[in-house]
Amino acid sequence: MSGRVVVVTGAGRGLGRAHALAFAARGARVVVNDIGTGLDGSGRSTGPAADVVAEIEAAGGQAVANGDDVADWAGARNLVDTAVREFGGLDVLVNNAGFLRDRMLVNLSEQEWDDVVRVHLKGHFAPLRHAAAYWRAEHKAGRPRAARVINTSSGAGLLGSVGQGNYSAAKAGIAGLTVVAAAELARYGVTVNAIAPAARTRMTEATFAETMSAPGAGFDAMAPENVSPLVVWLGGEESAGVTGRVFEVDGGRVSLARGWRHGPVRDKGARWEPEELGPVVAELLAEAPDPEPVYGT
Repeated sequence: MSGRVVVVTGAGRGLGRAHALAFAARGARVVVNDIGTGLDGSGRSTGPAADVVAEIEAAGGQAVANGDDVADWAGARNLVDTAVREFGGLDVLVNNAGFLRDRMLVNLSEQEWDDVVRVHLKGHFAPLRHAAAYWRAEHKAGRPRAARVINTSSGAGLLGSVGQGNYSAAKAGIAGLTVVAAAELARYGVTVNAIAPAARTRMTEATFAETMSAPGAGFDAMAPENVSPLVVWLGGEESAGVTGRVFEVDGGRVSLARGWRHGPVRDKGARWEPEELGPVVAELLAEAPDPEPVYGT
């Protein structure tokens, strides 16, 4: 990663902090983005991002803090501009920022839906859009970069999660955005992948309150630092042949998720009548694997 310029959103704590430190430890120059809000969304502080920058600099690395709201169009553009202005370019974008507003659907408010979709889904799209414009311009100017995007989906986005309809929908949208961006940006030498991590952070500390045991003395399977090595590898030049993929990662486990695929089919060659379809659907279901269970069921 020596010399590469990396932006990590939501990098003041948790997974983002672990990613920023891991990239810096490998020689990357890092833009540490975080708006420093509380779990309830209140307040803003430069403290968390500044603290991570201080950690990186104390270890001999290079980093700058950025407090822009990644779901704000101008803020996302300024985040990309910060990397270019401070370090002369941008090579890796790690979209990580997010928060939770968990409710069962019958209790979920419009504001709680809008807030989660905005921060997660628009907060991925806006930085990606401005980074992609920069990389396209660089490519057209004869300065192509081995650029990488690592998005953050979730098991909730891949399989669903009871009580997290807003979060599951946003994270599923991120997985869909990832495969489209990978197809569209390949012409510029940009790869786009996503991770679905499980780790103990402010968002998940209630879920992962107890340290999970795993092989190896003293190994904390839910430490956020376990996720970062894959993110760093995906951000390097060696990962050039990998794009449009979603990896699940937690503890010492890495797996490749398989998304929606074409399955069994029946083709009548004409329009079906409703009364004909019961047996057809039964045959299709019998030939297809059962779906993975939704988390929480």
